[in-house]
Amino acid sequence: MTSSTINFDVTALPIMTIYDFPKGPYPTRVRIALAEKNLQSRVEFVMVDLYEGEHKRPEFIAEKNYSGTLPVLELNDGTCIAECTAITEYLDTLDDAPTLTGRTPLEKGVIHMMSKRAEQELLDAISVYFHHATPGLGPKVELYQNSEWGFRQRDKALRGMRYFNGVLKKQPFVAGDAFSMADITLIGGLVFASIVELPVPAECEALLAWYARMRERPSVRSQPAFT
Repeated sequence: MTSSTINFDVTALPIMTIYDFPKGPYPTRVRIALAEKNLQSRVEFVMVDLYEGEHKRPEFIAEKNYSGTLPVLELNDGTCIAECTAITEYLDTLDDAPTLTGRTPLEKGVIHMMSKRAEQELLDAISVYFHHATPGLGPKVELYQNSEWGFRQRDKALRGMRYFNGVLKKQPFVAGDAFSMADITLIGGLVFASIVELPVPAECEALLAWYARMRERPSVRSQPAFT
């Protein structure tokens, strides 16, 4: 079931605020989820400049997100929801027709498992490489760097690419037969790989073919990270 198959009026939902850095790999995950759910018109985006360290300022940490990361979803009552998985969960259930996070217990379990693997083995590993073994966000933000740790995480990310290549040899999407939050998380990882100029190994043909197919998906193709 998709949100287009039920009588649901997205204009009945309140306007939400998302603190955002448009081309960032983590914000891109939430932007794709919004597009999949056709909720873009219900969101006001507020730009937070990562390179100026605005996400690390005391007032942002105190008022928006203790972790000092993006994106953050703020509701009309002032509730702030951080972490891409949590935001996607919230968005996906607004219309009572979850298409990204699973409908059955089995679907939910597999999707969350594979999304977490995409975070740990690829996306977050590349993030550590970016912040520790490259100039990262620059001297205003990168106050401590451990290049050895960064390069170890780069190698972990390459192993992660090979793992997901094996997964995608067997099935069309990361968590099985349907597009889900797990695919969105892996897309975010490959967006980050592009930013740090870490190419997918040529032998990962299934992963490369999957990514090419994902980039043709309207919810993905329209994102600032791909323009």
